Amino acid sequence: MIASQAIFFGRIGKSLAIAAALFIGSVPLTAEHSAAQTAQQAQPVALTNVQAIDAVSKYFNSVRNMHGKFVQFGPTGGRVEGQFFISRPGKVRFYYNKPSTLDIIADGSMVSVKDRKLQTQDIWPLSQTPLRFLLADKIDLKTDANVTNVVVEPDLITIAIDDKTRFTSGRLTLIFDARNYKLKQWTVRDAQGYDTSVAIYDVTENGATNPDLFKIDYIANSRQRRGNN
Repeated sequence: MIASQAIFFGRIGKSLAIAAALFIGSVPLTAEHSAAQTAQQAQPVALTNVQAIDAVSKYFNSVRNMHGKFVQFGPTGGRVEGQFFISRPGKVRFYYNKPSTLDIIADGSMVSVKDRKLQTQDIWPLSQTPLRFLLADKIDLKTDANVTNVVVEPDLITIAIDDKTRFTSGRLTLIFDARNYKLKQWTVRDAQGYDTSVAIYDVTENGATNPDLFKIDYIANSRQRRGNN
């Protein structure tokens, strides 16, 4: 992170699809404003694409943890809500409110997608999911990610990253506030062209974090495998 029960990996019902592209501009702005124009209009000069990427990376590296609420829209238009917790490097928890029964945990190396009702759990390497871009210890979008598009608008910075791993092939789109570079929304588009969108709000940065939030029950996963044999 659904009506389709997915959050990030591409395939509906068995994937992680955190996303948020409620609106994305199509033409990047430039910084070609004269000093006279800037003073006259009393507006800041727009960032270049490279400056925007650097500013977002610098801000993100200053945030070691955050928590808040999210609303997620699936490919079929369904809407679910929940709470999220991020602790970098490598840890995240997405807890979905009812009627959804999903619970997503990354513990620093693996990602668990658990269905609380069915008592099932699927686990993937964190390194093979788009989550790795958000949860890296040091984020440098300019060198560490395959950035394919940057759109700088007066209120938003949109950065699109093409991602191909063993588990997914698609596009991750990150949307930041252009004034303070805070993460606002993100989108994952899977190989079939399906988008899942998530917007975050009531966010607290660099507050207290409970390590227990990021523990995966690997024993339960072992019991599940034995039960399927």
